[in-house]
Amino acid sequence: MLLPLTLEALLKIALLIAGLMTAAAYFVLLERWIAAWVQDRLGPNRVGVPLTKIRLFGLGQPIADGVKFLFKAEFTPGHVDKFIYFLAPMSIFAAAILVFAVIPFGSALPPNIFPASWGVGEPIQLVAAPGIDVGMIYVFAVGSIAVYGVVLGGWASNNKYSFLGGLRSGAQLISYELPLGLGILGVVLASGSLRLETIISQQAQSGAWNCFLQPLGFLVFAVASFAEAGRLPFDLPEAEQELVGGYHTEYSGIKLMMYLVAEFLHMITASFLIAILFLGGWHFWGLTDGGGPDGNTVTWVVAVLRIIVLLAKVMAMILFFMVVRWSWPRFRYDQLMDIGWKVMIPWGLANLIAVAVWVEYGDRIAHSLGLPPLLCMGLCGFVILLLGWYVATKADPTLNDNRPRRRLISPDRHVEKIEV
Repeated sequence: MLLPLTLEALLKIALLIAGLMTAAAYFVLLERWIAAWVQDRLGPNRVGVPLTKIRLFGLGQPIADGVKFLFKAEFTPGHVDKFIYFLAPMSIFAAAILVFAVIPFGSALPPNIFPASWGVGEPIQLVAAPGIDVGMIYVFAVGSIAVYGVVLGGWASNNKYSFLGGLRSGAQLISYELPLGLGILGVVLASGSLRLETIISQQAQSGAWNCFLQPLGFLVFAVASFAEAGRLPFDLPEAEQELVGGYHTEYSGIKLMMYLVAEFLHMITASFLIAILFLGGWHFWGLTDGGGPDGNTVTWVVAVLRIIVLLAKVMAMILFFMVVRWSWPRFRYDQLMDIGWKVMIPWGLANLIAVAVWVEYGDRIAHSLGLPPLLCMGLCGFVILLLGWYVATKADPTLNDNRPRRRLISPDRHVEKIEV
């Protein structure tokens, strides 16, 4: 009994690491293709099988890039703090991998996958660490380690530009962890659980995804996810024209690859969480409802369909991340911090209060209005979204106005200065 369980755990870990590394490599290629499509040019389409003329539409490009990272420019400057210098990329890379321990890639496989002689009658859970009831707390605890990799990388580089990049990147990541948590709290409060599988089941049982019931929370979480992943328009950690590469200026070779792979893994993590928390996970209009999430009654057809549906939603979110990156300009740093503290946090608090009121008084409100509870909750959610947008734009009109602002330097002098 112990042997198959150990083999199952080792196999899950091996498949998870291999799949994530391969996905990160080829998502780089996919993003370069999308960038070429947006900019009306050709993307990578030359590299194929080595020593042959077979190009395979450029599918060998990630392999060539990986080999180059491994064998080229593996240099350590002499002025760095070497222990912290090496620790920083390893910490952010490890955090990006460890967070996937509680993220499910499907519900479960039927229990008859092992031979009957092994005496294993339990279904195979499609998550590396099944049965963790505080999955969302684990995700936040491990994900918050990433800020240490950013700050330590800027500090250990002993470079003032890297140091400034690490400081403002750390401020960005810490600031947007607050609205990220507020966006999740509404979902946790509505489902009554911190377990990701239970949150998916709650959406399937209710028949409505959380993005329709809590649109304001969905918006807050999605925007905060962009900032936490360091993606445009929130890519201030890598503002090349301002800080010559940001916090990892002094890194090259495999150490730089750890930083870059971790960035893509953060994007994949955010896409999984958005799909699970707000887009119903593997639920798809009753087609994948057969059997419970524990896999005791699930069939092979339903199990495979759940995997396909979940991964399709994740892929759609990744494509959305990539298209946004090549479509929007980046914010100024003051705009980025204003959005986080003046807009996202108030919106997240408003959504949390609205969900708390609904959990306590929702049935009575729906009954008094003569509407179905889910329809009433969805309408209330969109009303709160519109009210939040209206109040934010009226409270500070400069938040949606990029034009230079004129003001007097002093009341006694009629000299004007343009704020840019």
